[in-house]
Amino acid sequence: QVQLVESGGGLVQAGGSLRLSCAASGRTVSSYDMGWFRQAPGKEREFVVAISWSGTNTYYSDSVKGRFTISRDNFKNTVYLQMNSLKSEDTAVYYCAADPRIRHGTSWLSVDYWGKGTLVTVSS
Repeated sequence: QVQLVESGGGLVQAGGSLRLSCAASGRTVSSYDMGWFRQAPGKEREFVVAISWSGTNTYYSDSVKGRFTISRDNFKNTVYLQMNSLKSEDTAVYYCAADPRIRHGTSWLSVDYWGKGTLVTVSS
């Protein structure tokens, strides 16, 4: 089992920044790809960004490329999402995910482990 706990969400004005964190615990977390998905009201959960287990490879959705940066610290078992130049359309609940493989376009239905989510609200 893998447990994921997100933190860092909140209310921010458009153009501002937030940093999300995901603390992971459980079996061999450092061998899992980690990622962030988000779900806006009335919409399906969607892929945002992912990082390979080694931290070597990262994958971004087109909507956040150039604005968001994912990183991980395997010693601390923590994944970070730095979000800059936030837009109102970034408003959503952000979920941390862990799976042996997460790539651009991975369906949320195939992900093994989830956190409970953290709300990000961007005011225009």
